[in-house]
Amino acid sequence: MRLVSFKELPMGQQADVLRRSGHFLSDRRQDSFELQLYALGDFYAEVWRSKGEEHILFIHLFQDSHNLTPYIEHIRLPEV
Repeated sequence: MRLVSFKELPMGQQADVLRRSGHFLSDRRQDSFELQLYALGDFYAEVWRSKGEEHILFIHLFQDSHNLTPYIEHIRLPEV
């Protein structure tokens, strides 16, 4: 899926697509938030939640690799 198509989906559908088709790369904590990083198509998606909560606050989408810096040491690449 391409970034433009993904952005048109409601957040609930975005979360479903990430769970089904995204490649989980890493997670991290920032202040009172838990973030999960996924790769999908031509972009990355960061899923933001409050610590200990299942409810998604928002999904940050990006294509620029400089946003991967906080994850570099912990990224798990999918096996081929």
